Amino acid sequence: MTPETLFGLAGKTALVTGGATGVGRMAAEGLIAAGARVLVASRKEDACKAAAADLNELGYSGKAEGFAGDVSTEEGIASLAEEVGQRTDSLAILMNNAGTSWGMPLGEFPYHAWERVMRVNVTGLFQLTQALLPRLEAAASDDDPARVVNVGSVMGETAHGDRAYSYAASKAAVHHLTRILAKELAAKRITVNALAPGPFVSNMTAFATADEDVRSKVGAQVPLGRVGRPGDIAAAMQYLCGYGGAYVTGAILPISGGINVETGPDLFQEAY
Repeated sequence: MTPETLFGLAGKTALVTGGATGVGRMAAEGLIAAGARVLVASRKEDACKAAAADLNELGYSGKAEGFAGDVSTEEGIASLAEEVGQRTDSLAILMNNAGTSWGMPLGEFPYHAWERVMRVNVTGLFQLTQALLPRLEAAASDDDPARVVNVGSVMGETAHGDRAYSYAASKAAVHHLTRILAKELAAKRITVNALAPGPFVSNMTAFATADEDVRSKVGAQVPLGRVGRPGDIAAAMQYLCGYGGAYVTGAILPISGGINVETGPDLFQEAY
């Protein structure tokens, strides 16, 4: 088997929500590099079109298209699903990456912030997947299932609140939804998996990753000694969405440099 056979995505159409920046942009580049046609959507249409133009300038075999898409409202989800339907009859890959966060100290966390994070990160993900099921089913086959890849977080796996309580809780919900949908959609030949990233450079983590010195300090706290790189996300997407990942469903793939298995100090370290 060749890399093209295992990880190539020529002829496949993908939708990446929140694909103009951060993890979504990294994923979009990985999919395009493997030959896919990638629809990049987020609330900011100009940013999506600019991201698509930049990606198309890289010379990969795949191509990008950018347009507006808002998963924070029922109307926005319906509009996005309709736009996708106008561009393709079948959707081989759906990456639910659009998300938001909010950080405040415990005791000061506002009600409206909790509701907004859940609406975007959980409700939007579920409802968009539901709306696009007919397109996913049209692309699915016994030999090559359609793929849904949700973006969770290592904070949904471990007890790291870091003042982002609703974000961490929402990502735990994403992981559980991933497993539920994987079970229910297997018969339709649609796999459902999730990425659980640790710290990556993005707009959401700019407070900790934009400055090189701070980024180095954050990376030093990761067991593998660095923050994530774009290739870490791109390669994971090529695996899960390519022929090589066709037999994987219900997985929560940690891309966190080992944070997912941190348990604190050794219990008996004082005895050694």
